[in-house]
Amino acid sequence: MERKSFLLRLDPATMEALRAWAGDDLRSLNGQIEFLLRRALREAGRLPSAGGAREPTVSSSEKSGPGAEPSARVGAAVRNDDH
Repeated sequence: MERKSFLLRLDPATMEALRAWAGDDLRSLNGQIEFLLRRALREAGRLPSAGGAREPTVSSSEKSGPGAEPSARVGAAVRNDDH
């Protein structure tokens, strides 16, 4: 897999927090940033699959399970109480 490089500017507090987290997880700083970016892409349904297509996205209004954002769960509960 070809890797591309680019400059990433971060404020010092964010950089130090990422560096500490990377150390806790026994990763390099670069490895930690890649890990977090891939996880965020996967959770957002935007990580390309092996075939190059993106995974389907699920809108926050469709999420009502344990992994849903708090606002989505509250909205679902309100809708259920109204009916």
